[in-house]
Amino acid sequence: MNVVDSSGWLEYLADGANADFFAGALQDTGRLIVPTLSVFEVFKRVLQQRGEEAALQAAAAMQQGEVADLTLRVALEAARLGHELKLPLADSVMLATARLNRAVLWTQAADFKGLEGVKYIAKRP
Repeated sequence: MNVVDSSGWLEYLADGANADFFAGALQDTGRLIVPTLSVFEVFKRVLQQRGEEAALQAAAAMQQGEVADLTLRVALEAARLGHELKLPLADSVMLATARLNRAVLWTQAADFKGLEGVKYIAKRP
């Protein structure tokens, strides 16, 4: 199973320099878990940059995977991980969702560099 964090989704949707790194995980929708917080972040950013139609298309693409709600279990695990690893809220939720689903987390967010169960690539211009 795979979880791609918001930075990966945005990179892929914008066809950025690291888009190919995320393509396999995102296109394998049968093994893709999409945290609702990621839907929120991606929709908001695309809405700001490209308008509502593009944001709705991004959200529709994200719904091809299994959308994972921010449940109490995820929230508590995210809080624990955030505390232990000094991660910000969104990053904690992404990691907790991945770990609770025994999934690999794909990202270009430097906060995750070196963590177990994470496929990280440095952001390129």
